[in-house]
Amino acid sequence: MLQAIEIQKTIEANLNCNFIQVNGDDGTHFDAVIVSDVFNGQSMIKQHQQVYSALGNMMQGEIHALSIKTYTPDEWSQKNNI
Repeated sequence: MLQAIEIQKTIEANLNCNFIQVNGDDGTHFDAVIVSDVFNGQSMIKQHQQVYSALGNMMQGEIHALSIKTYTPDEWSQKNNI
């Protein structure tokens, strides 16, 4: 069964993240929050495509569902009143 930490490590290895948190406890459905400078100037669709690309083939079999929330560092700071 796939663990959330495996997804997190895969994303971190392939995408420069300022912050990342992946949750999920049933082995197929996961939620991810990812903050990265890579997302600056990109549409939400492009940001999510970056995450899918970082996961490679995992999205074609191991991961049944992944809810993604992506933020630039500035958006993340505003969201969290930092």
